[in-house]
Amino acid sequence: MNRTIEPLTESTAADFFDFFDHRAFSDGSPYAPCYCSCFQLTADEVRIGIGERAAALGGGFEGLTLALRESAEGLIKKGILHGYLAYEDGLAIGWCNANDQQNYIRVGSFNPGKRRDEDCYISPGERGKIKSLVCFEIAPDYRGKGVAKALLHRVCEDAKAEGFALVEVYPQVTEAYSPLDFNGPMKMYADFGFEEYQRHGKTIIMRKKLIE
Repeated sequence: MNRTIEPLTESTAADFFDFFDHRAFSDGSPYAPCYCSCFQLTADEVRIGIGERAAALGGGFEGLTLALRESAEGLIKKGILHGYLAYEDGLAIGWCNANDQQNYIRVGSFNPGKRRDEDCYISPGERGKIKSLVCFEIAPDYRGKGVAKALLHRVCEDAKAEGFALVEVYPQVTEAYSPLDFNGPMKMYADFGFEEYQRHGKTIIMRKKLIE
């Protein structure tokens, strides 16, 4: 087994789309279709922009899939959508969305169709200070095998090298673990040295200091 982690770039975009098209939601996940771009879109851009584009592309599940895919393609080309792909023997089997916090419209858990959402949260701070990790998606056959931990380690490693002071994550208050929890479990973050900073609705904001 050869596992590697690579950043999302235009050169790895084909692997990103192959992952989301064929493996990410192969267990019938209710999050399909998704290409992890809504964190960078306003509620109106999701509700109206994606909605109108989906209708123009034929409507229904297929139209929505095409509209979301098209949105992600544009964000990657513009250098807005960032994150990392996990590979096993050359096949993309996991993803995490990580970026300068100031590049997001929202973080935490949210309903992108709402104009206002109690779980949306962006803390104050200058650009280049906080690296946020907002989402994990691991192919069903590879869950529970340390893929998310490997992605988290790479995010923290690169964020420190890039001069970020903090990495911030957004686990949710839940009654039990769920493999569909795209925010990631609180325990995993605690094991990596993250500490609770604040709570906002059902979102637990945790931070790991990279620079003392």
